[in-house]
Amino acid sequence: MRNNSCIVITGAAGFIGSCMVQYLNEQGFENLILVDDFGVETKRKNWEEKKFNCIVERISFFDWLEEKKPKVDFIIHLGARTDTTEFDYEVHRTLNYNYSIEVWNYCTANQIPLVYASSAATYGDGTLGYDDNHEIIDKLQPLNPYGVSKNEFDKWALQQTNQPPFWAGLKFFNVYGPNEYHKGRMASVIWHSFNQIKNDGVVKLFKSHRADFKDGQQLRDFIYAKDIVKVIDWLMNEMLQESWTYQKNGLYNLGTGNARSFEDLVKATFSALDLQPNIEYVDMPLDIRDKYQYFTEANMQKLKKAGYTEKFYSLEEGVNDYVRNYLKQLKVY
Repeated sequence: MRNNSCIVITGAAGFIGSCMVQYLNEQGFENLILVDDFGVETKRKNWEEKKFNCIVERISFFDWLEEKKPKVDFIIHLGARTDTTEFDYEVHRTLNYNYSIEVWNYCTANQIPLVYASSAATYGDGTLGYDDNHEIIDKLQPLNPYGVSKNEFDKWALQQTNQPPFWAGLKFFNVYGPNEYHKGRMASVIWHSFNQIKNDGVVKLFKSHRADFKDGQQLRDFIYAKDIVKVIDWLMNEMLQESWTYQKNGLYNLGTGNARSFEDLVKATFSALDLQPNIEYVDMPLDIRDKYQYFTEANMQKLKKAGYTEKFYSLEEGVNDYVRNYLKQLKVY
């Protein structure tokens, strides 16, 4: 892939989007078009020191494309409303479903390869497993409007006969890492744990409200943001070098393939701070109790078969890097 390639990143001021921009900068890419709501001051430090061609407000992006007609080589669509406690589906429909259709249609009309963010929230309670198998997409029952919106777009994409030349929808599992400080309640448990340790010396974890899981033993597939951006970079190179065939287009899980407990995660956070664990268990809020996933684990065979062979950060390695090099130093990536 040429360093002067023009790449669009939506959600570029957000958590994963800004990590993507930094990673591309480190690979020598500066001809970047960043799309987001740049008036959100809490996100400013995520993007203001990055190298890019221009920034475009999310709401005016398609008008801007029509006016400027840039020669775009690739679109990485990471922008979304990711708040799982936002229960007004129309918010998610507008920002996650309708907007994604516009991105898809632009890529299709202009023959631009596309990578977009889906979510493991599409799998609901996991009854049907965590296989990125296109045959089960219509049967999935997400537990919240965010997951519904992501699954609705996945279903829509799979039904299209008019497609971008190459595309992949990535079902992100539990992503953590630098540049998530603005997410508040939706930030990762590592971020919350770090701040609880700093303020109180103790981390509060949700009790289990299921007999088959002990407190702290709820399991998730935690994946470090630096692995996410490496996979997307690999996909870009595969697609633009045309080693990506039409048969590879579709949905892909993106986790580590190794579920770990919240207790493991918190212990790793304490370890990164050179402290002994101190954990307290509290009741889970009622508004999420019946919509809570107790186990997620990505089946990663499909991405491996597509050719991705890089090793993922272990939970301990990722948490250690995040805590020591970013949280403790108040740095963004």
